[in-house]
Amino acid sequence: MEDGGHQGRQAGVSAGPARRAQAKSRSWINDAATGLVMLGILLAVYLLPPDTSLSEVRREGALRICVPDDYPPLVAREPDAPGLDVEILRMVAERMGVRASFNASAAMGRGYNPRGGRITRAQCQVIAGGIVATTATRSFLDTTSPHLETGWVAVTREPDPTLAERTVGVFTGLTGGDRIALGAFLRGEGAVVRVIQSRNQLVAGLENGTLDVAVTEALMGRQIAGENDWSVAWLPEPLPRDPIAFGLWKGDLTLKREIERVLAELAEEGALARLMAKYEIEPIADTIAARALVAGSGP
Repeated sequence: MEDGGHQGRQAGVSAGPARRAQAKSRSWINDAATGLVMLGILLAVYLLPPDTSLSEVRREGALRICVPDDYPPLVAREPDAPGLDVEILRMVAERMGVRASFNASAAMGRGYNPRGGRITRAQCQVIAGGIVATTATRSFLDTTSPHLETGWVAVTREPDPTLAERTVGVFTGLTGGDRIALGAFLRGEGAVVRVIQSRNQLVAGLENGTLDVAVTEALMGRQIAGENDWSVAWLPEPLPRDPIAFGLWKGDLTLKREIERVLAELAEEGALARLMAKYEIEPIADTIAARALVAGSGP
């Protein structure tokens, strides 16, 4: 028995160096594999075509911008008040030493994918006029830091409207907000929903009484309420409030950085705040109550 124990200890002693050698070998292989992966990534980055987005704008002498045909207060047809996004990007282009060239499209806003509105890189380098900086949008576009906030609001002729069993006209506008969540919320509130095809139809429905409540995105709703001395209120959670930004094509990093640099300058100088005041973009203070309070089905 003693001899057997001695032999076992001998085998253990001799096996130790072998295991350490195997461990070192595996470690070396892992390190080598990691190094090869990193080298591959560096080579891939090196072989990528250079980002010439900013230099192309300067070479052309123009910043090409796609906007919807008409979407006040962001884009409008008034010469003295062409829209907040239009004026901001004119100032950006001027600071960059180029002119702003706008390409209006009536097809814009059919969703968050710009190609749904038949917009291509050949038409514009920047997309404006209601780009909601959500995860869905960023799957197709890069976005600047947001300069506005939107979400779903209710516009009514009287304050504190109910939703249950009321005729609610919905015009989603051009923002690409979460329409599925909006529909689910309104059905849950017991609203009678009518899909409206234009801003004018929405306003007319409230004026003639065929609609009790108008639901749309916040920028449009705020303006409609202000023009008609009506009430406007946010729809409550879980409906989100989303940031609005400018869209750029994926990979145009040098152009994005330059635009963001200029936007930061304009904000610091107070130019953006003055434009907000010009277009009377003020905060919406109230949130419409949910069914438990509005319809009297709860405390």
